[in-house]
Amino acid sequence: MFTLPQKESKAPTTCPGPASTQDLDSNHGDGLERECSRKPDWKLPEFCGVGDPTATASSDSSHLSSRGSIIKWFWDSAEEGYRTYHMDEYDEDKNPSGIINMGTSENKLCFDLLSRRLSQSDMLRVEPSLLQYPDWRGHLFLREEVARFLSFYCKSPAPLKPENVVVLNGCASLFSALATVLCEVGEAFLIPAPYYGAITQHVYLYGGVRLVCVYLDSEVTRLDTRPFQLTVEKLEMALQRANFEGVKVKGLILINPQNPLGDIYSPGELRDYLEFAKRHKLHVMVDEVYMLSVFEKSAGYHSVLSLEGLPDPQRTHVMWATSKDFGMSGLRFGTLYTENRDVATAVASLCRYHGLSGLVQYQMAQLLRDRDWINQVYLPENHARLKAAHTYVAGELRALGIPFLGRGAGFFIWVDLRKYLPEATFKEEMLLWRRFLDNKVLLSCGKAFQCKEPGWFRLVFSDKAHRLCLGMQRVRQVLEGKSQVPDDPASCQSQESGNQRSGGETPPAVL
Repeated sequence: MFTLPQKESKAPTTCPGPASTQDLDSNHGDGLERECSRKPDWKLPEFCGVGDPTATASSDSSHLSSRGSIIKWFWDSAEEGYRTYHMDEYDEDKNPSGIINMGTSENKLCFDLLSRRLSQSDMLRVEPSLLQYPDWRGHLFLREEVARFLSFYCKSPAPLKPENVVVLNGCASLFSALATVLCEVGEAFLIPAPYYGAITQHVYLYGGVRLVCVYLDSEVTRLDTRPFQLTVEKLEMALQRANFEGVKVKGLILINPQNPLGDIYSPGELRDYLEFAKRHKLHVMVDEVYMLSVFEKSAGYHSVLSLEGLPDPQRTHVMWATSKDFGMSGLRFGTLYTENRDVATAVASLCRYHGLSGLVQYQMAQLLRDRDWINQVYLPENHARLKAAHTYVAGELRALGIPFLGRGAGFFIWVDLRKYLPEATFKEEMLLWRRFLDNKVLLSCGKAFQCKEPGWFRLVFSDKAHRLCLGMQRVRQVLEGKSQVPDDPASCQSQESGNQRSGGETPPAVL
C-alpha cells in the first residue's frame, strides 16, 4: 500500500497526562483510555498534510512516458508485503510455514454460504442481451435491483431511483472515475487520516488528484470526545491550511464505517460534515463498502442515504460494493448512487473501461434480490462469525496487554504497538513491520494509512480459525522477542477441526 512521503514523528510513545476515562466511549478497546488520556495543556495540533504523490518518484525505464514512469513507481512502491505474501502464501498442507495474511481486508469466513448460493441454477442465464454491449451505466434490471437493495438496507426515507445508479467493477474504479470527472489535475480532496491508503492511487493515477489529510489524534483533546475523532473544526482548519498553501480543494472523502479505525459516524456527525461541505461548495464522496459488516447491534450504523433531506444532494455521491459485505473482493462489483445526472453520465462514460460483463450483472441482480437468503441465512451467520473472530483476537490482544480500538464494524482492529518501538519514528515502525513479515505474518502498518503517530497497526481478523490462531501466535512471538517460523501447533489444528465438525468456520471463542 502506497504512502505519501512525510516527516518522521518524534511524538512520545504514549500520550502524556494522567490516566482518565472521562468522556470516552466504552468500545474503544482495553487500555486505550489509559494510554491516550485527555491532555491538561492543550495546543493546536497539525491538522493538515498536503501530499505530493510524485515527490520522490523515479524510474530508470527508457520505454515509458513520464506519466508511465510515475504509474510504474506507484506499483514498485506499493504492496510490497502483499506481493511477498503471494510468493509465499500459507497453505495448511503445501506450505505450512508460509505467510499468514492479517493485512488484507477480506472476509474469508463465509465461502461455504456464498459458494452454495452462487452455484444454484438461478444464477446462470445466457441470452443475447447479456453477451452484447450494454448501457454503460449497467443493465436496467441491475440498476433497478441496486436501487431497491440500497433503499432497503440504507433505510432511505423515499425509494431510491435506478436512473441515479451507475454500476462498474469495484470501488477503486469509482474513486478513480469520480476524481477524474470532479477535479482538474492538481486539485484535491480532504480525507480524514488515518485512511485506506490505496485511495491515494485511485484518485491520482488517472485524475492527477491529490489528497489533503485531516490528521486525527489518538489523544483526546478539547476538540474530541473519543480517540481519532473527526470534527468539523478539524475539517475547517485543514481546508484553511490547504487554501493558504494554494491547493484548491474540490471535495471531501468519508468512509463509513471507517477503514482502518472501524468508526461509525452518527447521523448528527454525518449531517455536520455534509453541512460543512455545503458551506464550502465541496463534493462529498461517501464510501459505505462496510455498511452490512457491522456485527455489533449496539454500534448503530446509519447510511448517509438514511438522512431526511441531504444538505446538498447534487454534491453527495455514495458508493457501495459487494467486495466486503459479501466477501467477493475478486468478483469486482461496485455501484454509485448520485442525484447529479451530469456526474452520473460522466462516470458512466468511463464505465466502458470499467464495466461488468452481462453474465456478472445478471448474477448480481439475482443475489441482491434474494432478500430472504440475505436476511435469514447470510447476514446473521456472517455477523456471528465476524463477532466470534473479533472476540478471539481482542482476547489475545488483552492477554498481551495491548491497547486497541474495536468498534464492532469491519474486518479489522486498530492496534497500538507504540510501546514496542525503541523510538517513536516511522523507521522503527517499518522495522517492526518487517519483523512480523520475517516471522511469516503480514500486518498493515500505520504509515500505510497516513497515521501521523508511529506504532499503530491494522490487524485483520476475518479469517478461518486455524489461520487466525496461527497468525496470532506468530504476532505474539515477534512481540515477545521469540521470532521464528512455528510449526502448525496442535491447538490451532484442533480448533479448526472442531469448527469443521460443527459445520462452520467460526473462530474459537475467548477462553
